[in-house]
Amino acid sequence: MQFLKDIGGFILTPLYFLVSAVLLFWHGVFEPIAGSASWALGIIGLTLTIRAAMIPLFVKQIKSSRNMQLLQPHVKELQKKYGHDRERLAQETMKLYRESKTNPLASCLPLIIQMPFFLALFRLIDQAAKNGSGRGLLTDEQARELRDAEIFGVKISSSFTSADGDHRVQILAAILVVAMTVTTFLTQRQLMSKNMPADALSGPYAQQQKLLLYVLPLVFAVGGIAFPIGVLLYWTTSNLWTMGQQFYVIRNNPAPNTEAARAKAQRDAEKRKRKGLPEVDSAGNVKAEAEPEPERPAPRAQPKKQTRSQRKKGGGGGGKPAPGKPSGPQNQ
Repeated sequence: MQFLKDIGGFILTPLYFLVSAVLLFWHGVFEPIAGSASWALGIIGLTLTIRAAMIPLFVKQIKSSRNMQLLQPHVKELQKKYGHDRERLAQETMKLYRESKTNPLASCLPLIIQMPFFLALFRLIDQAAKNGSGRGLLTDEQARELRDAEIFGVKISSSFTSADGDHRVQILAAILVVAMTVTTFLTQRQLMSKNMPADALSGPYAQQQKLLLYVLPLVFAVGGIAFPIGVLLYWTTSNLWTMGQQFYVIRNNPAPNTEAARAKAQRDAEKRKRKGLPEVDSAGNVKAEAEPEPERPAPRAQPKKQTRSQRKKGGGGGGKPAPGKPSGPQNQ
C-alpha cells in the first residue's frame, strides 16, 4: 500500500507545482477586485487554462471519434465474418484501426489527461482544509487563505458531506453536483445525437458511448457529494467548456451523414442563396444550372365562327353592298 502511495506522490508532485502556480497567478489577477472570492475565480481561471492547453488533444479526440464512426460499417462486416471466432475478430478489428490510423482510446484522452490535474487540485484543497498546509508553490499561509476563502458566503474547502448541518453549504454543493452531473450527461448526449451517423449507433463503439453516457454522470453524482466546493467549480467549468467547444466543432465541422452535417448543408445553401451564389453539391462542386426552355411561338389565332346572318351583315355571301360603294360597274 505504501508503495502505491509513493508512486502516486511521485506522479502528483510535479502537478502540485504546476497547478499551484497557475492557481496563484489567477488569484493574483482577481484579488484586487474580488477579495476572498479571488480563490474561487482563480480555480475557474485554472480550469480555463488547462482546457485551453488541451485543445490539440480535443481536436485529436474529435478526429478519432469521427474515424471510429466511419469505420463502423467495416467493423460490422468483420463481426459477421468472424463472429464465431472472437480472437480473430479482435485481431482483424485492431488491424483495421491500425490501417486507418485510428486509436479507439483517443476519445477518452481529454478525460484521462484531465484526471491528474483534478486529483492535484483536490489534494491541494483537501490538505489546506484539513491541515492548513500548502503543497507545490502554495505556502502554508496561502493554504489557510484558500481554506477560509468563500463564494456566496460558503467556504470553497467545504463539501456536502462535511457541512455539519450548514444548509448553505449543502444547498450550494447540491446545486454544483447537479450541474456537474447534468453537464456531463449533456456533453455525451450532444455528441451521440448530433454527430454520429445512424449506422454508428449500434456495435461496440456505440455501446461504449452509451456506457459513458449513463455511467459517468452517475459516478460524478455519487462521488460529487464528497468533493470540496472548489473542486466542483473546477469540474462544472470544465464541462461547460467542453459543451461549448464541442458545439462549435460539431456545428462547423460535423461528421458526414449526420444530423449536424445535414443542418450545416442547409445553412450553407441558405447563405449562398442570400449572397446570390450558385448552389453546390455535397462534394463542393457547383451544380449545373438547368438550361432555360426555348420560347415557343404564340399560337395562331383562329377566326371567330360567325352565323349566317352575321356574314350577310358583314358584306359576304351576296348581301347588300356596303354604303357608299357601287354595286356594279360605273357608266362612262
